[in-house]
Amino acid sequence: QVHLVESGGALVQAGDSLRLSCAASGRSFDVYAVGWFRQAPGKEREFVAGISWTGGITEYAHSVKGRFTISRDNAKNTVFLQMTTLKPEDTALYSCAASDVGDDYVLTEWSHYDHWGQGTQVTVSS
Repeated sequence: QVHLVESGGALVQAGDSLRLSCAASGRSFDVYAVGWFRQAPGKEREFVAGISWTGGITEYAHSVKGRFTISRDNAKNTVFLQMTTLKPEDTALYSCAASDVGDDYVLTEWSHYDHWGQGTQVTVSS
């Protein structure tokens, strides 16, 4: 079992940058694929970025590609989401999720993840 806690959300202006963190405790984190998802009020949860257990494979939603970067530090049991050139449409509750997939690949469907954090709010003003 792994417990996830997100941090780093804030109220920022359009064009600013933020770095979100997803800290894991419990079982060794380096066997888990990790993803970031977001959900805005009245909208469905959507995939933002994902990273494989080694960190060697990453995937991004089209809407954030080139602006967001996902990375991980398995020694610190933490996954990061560096967000740049933020836009008002990036406003959402951002959650990280983890799943022990047994191999080095990325999951993009939220239903494939077993463990979720509570989320951290990102609000981008125009």
